[in-house]
Amino acid sequence: MKDGILLISLDFEIHWGVSDHHTVESYNENLRKVPEVVQGLLNLFEGKKIHATWATVGMLFCRSKEELFSFVKSENRPKYKEAKFSNYIVAEHIGQCEEEDPYHFAGSLIRKIIDTPGQEMASHTFSHYYCLEPGQTAEQFYYDIAAAREIARREQVDIKSIVFPANQFHPEYLQQCREQGIQCYRGNYPSWIYQFQAKSKEGLFKRMARLIDTYLPLKGNRCVDAVMEKGILNIPASCFLRPYNPKLSFIEWLRIGRMKREMTAAAKKKKIYHLWWHPHNFGKHTDKNFSILESLLNHYTRLQKKYDMQSLSMEEICQLHTSNSKTQ
Repeated sequence: MKDGILLISLDFEIHWGVSDHHTVESYNENLRKVPEVVQGLLNLFEGKKIHATWATVGMLFCRSKEELFSFVKSENRPKYKEAKFSNYIVAEHIGQCEEEDPYHFAGSLIRKIIDTPGQEMASHTFSHYYCLEPGQTAEQFYYDIAAAREIARREQVDIKSIVFPANQFHPEYLQQCREQGIQCYRGNYPSWIYQFQAKSKEGLFKRMARLIDTYLPLKGNRCVDAVMEKGILNIPASCFLRPYNPKLSFIEWLRIGRMKREMTAAAKKKKIYHLWWHPHNFGKHTDKNFSILESLLNHYTRLQKKYDMQSLSMEEICQLHTSNSKTQ
């Protein structure tokens, strides 16, 4: 890379992303503010010229409940051993359209994202597909990705990037992505604590290690390089922007300071700093979360002026990588 890069990717899912452990009612404080958060992020990104990737669950594109069930035939849907992971079961009890149910449809928000300069619409699969949960297959994943790309095309969006839900990366599924025209994905940071497993296998020790690493540098500066894997560019995550927690407010300076130092290291070493989160993470303590984000983006602005750091989307990094490879 010629310059350091700040990459922001957002997992845009609303209730589809938390349906296996939250009802709309139990997580309502976060979910109901998603439209406000999305608009606030777009305003902030446009004002500071930030490019970002919005990995969006395909079901959010649907205009009606009937349409949602039409994209993947019943026999081709994921057959998880634990039924709670299937959003098709959740969808049986949702409203009919966005006006009636903004927790499961988001056509108007998707249009705002598409119409905002520098914002990439990417895939978070069609049904928030869990690639490592027992029962599902590579063939079922293929049909899910095909549906995600098909419904995005209706909005004149050609999906080039993917983020795997719950960071459940399955290397064998890259072939299905490549066959569907996907060119890059968000991989996991190359450390054992960031190698995610099926939810039933995710241990407490590993989760605690990730939490500690948020504040104390267990893994050093989490700057990354994009690497080609099986014909698809892997752009690993650096850091999850955890939502503000008032119980941990006394050590917020550690968390924010660490992220800023990592951004500076990426700018100096001409590497990528890949920051990600979910819009619904900002639904609670919204003002505080936006204040933290704005502080990070102000730091990026200083790095842009001093070291020519760039803000790019996943697709733009992929294009840059392809261009550089051709000239070498």
